[in-house]
Amino acid sequence: MRSAVHLRAAEKVKNALMKNGGVYIKLGQHISAMQYVLPMEWCTTMQALQDQNTASSLEDVDKVIKADVGRSIDDLFSLFDPKPIGVASLAQVHRAVLRDTGEEVAVKVQHPMVRRYSDIDIATVTVMFEFIHSVFPDFKFMWLSAEMQNSLPQELDFRNDKSNAERVVWEFAKYSGIPLTVPKMIQASERVLIMGYVNGRRCDDLGFLRKHSIDPESVSREIGRIFAEMTFVHGFLHCDPHPGNLFVRPCDKQTTTHGYNFDLVLLDHGLYRQLSPRFRYEYAEMWHALMKGDEEQIKYWSRKVSGTDLYQLFSTILTGQHWTTIESKALSQTTSAAQFSLDSLMDRQPDILQQITEILASVPPVLLLVLKTNDLLRMIDMKLFADQPPTVRQHAQLRSWLRISHYCLVTIRDIRAANINHNLSRSSIAQNAKRLVQLTVNRLSFWFMDTALSLYSTLLSIKDLFIRTRTSLI
Repeated sequence: MRSAVHLRAAEKVKNALMKNGGVYIKLGQHISAMQYVLPMEWCTTMQALQDQNTASSLEDVDKVIKADVGRSIDDLFSLFDPKPIGVASLAQVHRAVLRDTGEEVAVKVQHPMVRRYSDIDIATVTVMFEFIHSVFPDFKFMWLSAEMQNSLPQELDFRNDKSNAERVVWEFAKYSGIPLTVPKMIQASERVLIMGYVNGRRCDDLGFLRKHSIDPESVSREIGRIFAEMTFVHGFLHCDPHPGNLFVRPCDKQTTTHGYNFDLVLLDHGLYRQLSPRFRYEYAEMWHALMKGDEEQIKYWSRKVSGTDLYQLFSTILTGQHWTTIESKALSQTTSAAQFSLDSLMDRQPDILQQITEILASVPPVLLLVLKTNDLLRMIDMKLFADQPPTVRQHAQLRSWLRISHYCLVTIRDIRAANINHNLSRSSIAQNAKRLVQLTVNRLSFWFMDTALSLYSTLLSIKDLFIRTRTSLI
């Protein structure tokens, strides 16, 4: 009964958001990633807003291009497909060929009415949330309208897309083993972006992956690596990794440097966040404490990261696992599927929604987008392993924990090494020797832990191979 009510209400809200378009669809997309605060029926219903949007007419597209670039479609392109290959909440993308160079491109054009009404729409959402809060004081979702006020102006200026994409290319240039591709950015104005055309399909399209003999586990692993690098190493995080923004492109692995038979194409670079070194370190320590199940450390680092004392619930939101799993030091060993369910938690603890809203109202704004990114990546993993035996799905989740552990260890190791170098001078032989000893111990201790994680991950892969072989023979 409860599920049917949620579905019916979510469908009505989704239809209203689609009818109003623009900012309202963006709001629905935020809702789709809020598994930690909303029933699953709402999240799954709103996922349709990621790629089911109304296209602008070709006439309107031409007007936007003329206004921003100063040339018409016919002047710029020798070929321009009138049917968009993708329609999002703020823009749509057309396939075209540049008249001057003959290069095949993708042209991202903003919907003409979005910018005109964005301020009014955001103000309307803000007033609506404030009114609801005045009637229901436990409704503390003003942070969502505040985040939209902060993010939307950046997303509406496509010059940010271009600069963000170029920075990602620069950040990953030295990682030849990661199959990441970012479309070449050719030209950008506020409402028009011209980039190289890259073919591919959504990363969660299992039929497409099977057709091209692409291993979903490898896709999952490399997506995880890319976003772990962004989070813990570069501190420059793409905050909207839904499947419509992550494509898989088949390729010949013999001709690549990374050795895979696919590239991961990262699209839509409008929404990024810069993560400070301090945030990355504290966030890594939080995850490290969760993996160890050290309650005192979890409590300490949860306060540092989230600004809240509700560390058990925050840990549940962050990992998707119940506190009992974390407390029993089993997070890095569990073979249980992610079990976060708002309905199940409400059955146990009726005031849980109020506590969740308190957490979300108190955490730093950057953490909200990190949580959203985590949930979107978790949903991709669930889809990539949807047709696998239960044990294989559980091992996939476990490997994601192990991957996060690796990057946490690297982050903590490097920060501690920097502190050792800073605190111990090199003015004397004794001080220099002490510094070198501490640096060596620091590196070796983390090397042993990381090696153990790597061996465990390899063991899980071997087990999965046997399970798949046995399943195929039955």
